[in-house]
Amino acid sequence: MSNILVLNSSVSGEASVSRLLVADAVTELTQRDPSAKLVFRDLAANPIPHLTPQTVAGVRAQATTPAEQAARALSDELIAELRTADTIVIGAPMYNFSIPTTLRSWFDHVLRAGETFSYSEAGPKGLLEGKKVIVVESRGGLYSEGPGQAIDFQEPYLRQLLGFIGLADDLTFIRAEKIGYGPDARDQALADSRAELAKLPA
Repeated sequence: MSNILVLNSSVSGEASVSRLLVADAVTELTQRDPSAKLVFRDLAANPIPHLTPQTVAGVRAQATTPAEQAARALSDELIAELRTADTIVIGAPMYNFSIPTTLRSWFDHVLRAGETFSYSEAGPKGLLEGKKVIVVESRGGLYSEGPGQAIDFQEPYLRQLLGFIGLADDLTFIRAEKIGYGPDARDQALADSRAELAKLPA
Protein backbone atom coordinates (compact mmCIF):
# COMPACT_ATOMS: atom_id res chain seq x y z
CA MET A 1 0.00 0.00 0.00
CA SER A 2 1.33 3.43 -0.95
CA ASN A 3 0.64 6.78 0.67
CA ILE A 4 -0.37 9.75 -1.47
CA LEU A 5 -0.36 13.35 -0.22
CA VAL A 6 -2.58 15.65 -2.29
CA LEU A 7 -2.25 19.43 -2.09
CA ASN A 8 -4.62 21.86 -3.80
CA SER A 9 -4.04 25.60 -3.68
CA SER A 10 -6.36 27.14 -6.28
CA VAL A 11 -8.98 29.62 -5.03
CA SER A 12 -11.17 29.06 -8.11
CA GLY A 13 -13.19 26.17 -6.69
CA GLU A 14 -14.73 23.66 -9.06
CA ALA A 15 -13.82 25.84 -12.05
CA SER A 16 -10.13 25.38 -11.33
CA VAL A 17 -8.14 23.64 -14.04
CA SER A 18 -5.45 22.61 -11.57
CA ARG A 19 -8.07 21.02 -9.29
CA LEU A 20 -9.57 19.07 -12.19
CA LEU A 21 -6.16 17.75 -13.18
CA VAL A 22 -5.15 16.96 -9.59
CA ALA A 23 -8.33 14.86 -9.35
CA ASP A 24 -7.38 13.14 -12.61
CA ALA A 25 -3.88 12.46 -11.26
CA VAL A 26 -5.32 10.93 -8.10
CA THR A 27 -7.67 8.75 -10.17
CA GLU A 28 -4.75 7.57 -12.30
CA LEU A 29 -2.66 6.75 -9.24
CA THR A 30 -5.41 4.96 -7.36
CA GLN A 31 -6.34 2.89 -10.39
CA ARG A 32 -2.77 1.64 -10.37
CA ASP A 33 -2.81 1.10 -6.61
CA PRO A 34 -6.40 0.70 -5.33
CA SER A 35 -5.15 0.23 -1.77
CA ALA A 36 -3.36 3.58 -1.70
CA LYS A 37 -3.99 5.75 1.35
CA LEU A 38 -4.86 9.37 0.51
CA VAL A 39 -4.25 12.47 2.60
CA PHE A 40 -5.78 15.70 1.25
CA ARG A 41 -4.79 19.27 2.07
CA ASP A 42 -6.87 22.07 0.58
CA LEU A 43 -4.67 25.08 1.15
CA ALA A 44 -7.28 27.47 -0.22
CA ALA A 45 -10.22 26.28 1.87
CA ASN A 46 -8.05 25.70 4.96
CA PRO A 47 -4.99 27.91 4.52
CA ILE A 48 -1.80 27.41 6.44
CA PRO A 49 -1.23 30.63 8.43
CA HIS A 50 1.51 32.89 7.17
CA LEU A 51 4.45 33.18 9.52
CA THR A 52 4.44 36.33 11.63
CA PRO A 53 6.84 37.89 14.17
CA GLN A 54 4.80 36.05 16.82
CA THR A 55 5.11 32.58 15.20
CA VAL A 56 8.27 32.45 13.08
CA ALA A 57 10.50 31.11 15.87
CA GLY A 58 8.26 28.04 16.00
CA VAL A 59 9.64 27.01 12.61
CA ARG A 60 13.07 28.65 12.49
CA ALA A 61 14.27 28.74 16.09
CA GLN A 62 13.23 27.63 19.59
CA ALA A 63 9.50 27.58 20.25
CA THR A 64 8.76 29.10 23.66
CA THR A 65 5.51 31.06 23.53
CA PRO A 66 2.10 29.46 22.92
CA ALA A 67 1.95 30.99 19.42
CA GLU A 68 5.39 29.63 18.56
CA GLN A 69 4.52 26.22 19.94
CA ALA A 70 1.35 26.13 17.83
CA ALA A 71 3.40 26.96 14.73
CA ARG A 72 5.88 24.21 15.63
CA ALA A 73 3.05 21.69 16.10
CA LEU A 74 1.59 22.56 12.70
CA SER A 75 5.02 22.34 11.08
CA ASP A 76 5.53 18.92 12.69
CA GLU A 77 2.17 17.75 11.36
CA LEU A 78 2.84 18.91 7.80
CA ILE A 79 6.35 17.43 7.78
CA ALA A 80 5.00 14.11 9.09
CA GLU A 81 2.57 14.02 6.16
CA LEU A 82 5.46 14.62 3.77
CA ARG A 83 7.65 11.95 5.35
CA THR A 84 4.87 9.38 5.21
CA ALA A 85 3.98 10.07 1.58
CA ASP A 86 5.38 7.92 -1.19
CA THR A 87 3.80 10.20 -3.81
CA ILE A 88 2.98 13.91 -3.55
CA VAL A 89 0.54 15.59 -5.93
CA ILE A 90 0.59 19.39 -5.90
CA GLY A 91 -1.93 21.63 -7.64
CA ALA A 92 -0.11 24.89 -8.29
CA PRO A 93 -1.88 27.51 -10.42
CA MET A 94 0.13 30.49 -11.62
CA TYR A 95 -0.89 33.65 -9.79
CA ASN A 96 0.92 36.84 -10.79
CA PHE A 97 3.65 34.77 -12.49
CA SER A 98 4.34 32.72 -9.34
CA ILE A 99 2.47 30.45 -6.90
CA PRO A 100 -0.44 31.13 -4.53
CA THR A 101 0.62 32.58 -1.20
CA THR A 102 -1.12 29.71 0.58
CA LEU A 103 1.19 27.22 -1.13
CA ARG A 104 4.15 29.40 -0.25
CA SER A 105 3.02 29.34 3.39
CA TRP A 106 2.92 25.53 3.29
CA PHE A 107 6.50 25.53 2.07
CA ASP A 108 7.44 28.00 4.81
CA HIS A 109 6.28 25.44 7.38
CA VAL A 110 7.88 22.35 5.82
CA LEU A 111 11.29 23.77 4.85
CA ARG A 112 12.86 23.32 8.27
CA ALA A 113 16.52 22.89 9.07
CA GLY A 114 17.32 19.54 10.68
CA GLU A 115 13.98 18.09 9.56
CA THR A 116 13.64 18.38 5.78
CA PHE A 117 17.10 19.71 4.96
CA SER A 118 20.46 20.04 6.64
CA TYR A 119 23.48 22.32 6.30
CA SER A 120 27.10 21.21 6.21
CA GLU A 121 30.41 22.41 4.80
CA ALA A 122 29.36 20.74 1.55
CA GLY A 123 26.24 22.91 1.43
CA PRO A 124 22.54 22.18 2.01
CA LYS A 125 21.24 18.62 1.63
CA GLY A 126 17.60 17.60 1.21
CA LEU A 127 16.40 14.94 3.63
CA LEU A 128 13.20 13.76 1.90
CA GLU A 129 14.59 11.68 -0.95
CA GLY A 130 12.98 8.68 -2.66
CA LYS A 131 9.52 10.14 -3.28
CA LYS A 132 7.54 10.70 -6.46
CA VAL A 133 6.25 14.25 -6.98
CA ILE A 134 3.68 15.33 -9.56
CA VAL A 135 3.11 19.08 -9.90
CA VAL A 136 0.09 20.27 -11.86
CA GLU A 137 0.55 23.80 -13.14
CA SER A 138 -2.26 25.84 -14.68
CA ARG A 139 -1.35 29.00 -16.58
CA GLY A 140 -3.36 31.59 -18.43
CA GLY A 141 -0.64 32.10 -21.05
CA LEU A 142 2.33 30.29 -22.54
CA TYR A 143 5.35 30.23 -20.23
CA SER A 144 7.17 26.99 -20.98
CA GLU A 145 8.70 28.50 -24.13
CA GLY A 146 8.95 31.76 -26.00
CA PRO A 147 9.00 35.28 -24.49
CA GLY A 148 6.87 34.26 -21.51
CA GLN A 149 9.55 31.92 -20.22
CA ALA A 150 11.53 34.88 -18.87
CA ILE A 151 8.72 35.81 -16.47
CA ASP A 152 7.92 32.30 -15.26
CA PHE A 153 8.58 32.52 -11.53
CA GLN A 154 6.33 29.53 -10.86
CA GLU A 155 8.07 26.39 -12.12
CA PRO A 156 11.70 27.41 -11.45
CA TYR A 157 10.69 28.41 -7.92
CA LEU A 158 8.88 25.13 -7.29
CA ARG A 159 11.84 23.15 -8.65
CA GLN A 160 14.15 25.01 -6.28
CA LEU A 161 11.95 24.54 -3.21
CA LEU A 162 11.28 20.86 -3.87
CA GLY A 163 14.89 20.12 -4.76
CA PHE A 164 16.09 21.88 -1.62
CA ILE A 165 14.36 19.24 0.52
CA GLY A 166 15.43 16.34 -1.66
CA LEU A 167 12.43 16.03 -3.97
CA ALA A 168 14.13 16.36 -7.33
CA ASP A 169 14.92 12.86 -8.60
CA ASP A 170 11.36 11.80 -9.48
CA LEU A 171 9.67 15.10 -10.27
CA THR A 172 7.10 15.55 -13.04
CA PHE A 173 5.46 18.81 -14.11
CA ILE A 174 2.11 18.70 -15.91
CA ARG A 175 1.55 22.08 -17.57
CA ALA A 176 -1.92 23.25 -18.61
CA GLU A 177 -1.10 26.40 -20.55
CA LYS A 178 -2.98 29.08 -22.47
CA ILE A 179 -6.17 28.42 -20.51
CA GLY A 180 -6.88 32.15 -20.60
CA TYR A 181 -7.12 32.15 -24.39
CA GLY A 182 -10.74 31.04 -24.43
CA PRO A 183 -12.90 27.90 -23.91
CA ASP A 184 -11.38 25.97 -26.81
CA ALA A 185 -7.84 26.63 -25.58
CA ARG A 186 -8.84 25.62 -22.06
CA ASP A 187 -10.36 22.37 -23.30
CA GLN A 188 -7.25 21.65 -25.36
CA ALA A 189 -5.00 22.31 -22.36
CA LEU A 190 -7.05 19.89 -20.26
CA ALA A 191 -6.94 17.23 -22.98
CA ASP A 192 -3.19 17.59 -23.45
CA SER A 193 -2.51 17.47 -19.72
CA ARG A 194 -4.71 14.42 -19.25
CA ALA A 195 -2.78 12.66 -21.99
CA GLU A 196 0.44 13.46 -20.12
CA LEU A 197 -1.02 12.11 -16.87
CA ALA A 198 -1.93 8.86 -18.58
CA LYS A 199 1.74 8.43 -19.55
CA LEU A 200 3.10 8.80 -16.03
CA PRO A 201 5.58 6.03 -15.23
CA ALA A 202 4.53 3.49 -12.65
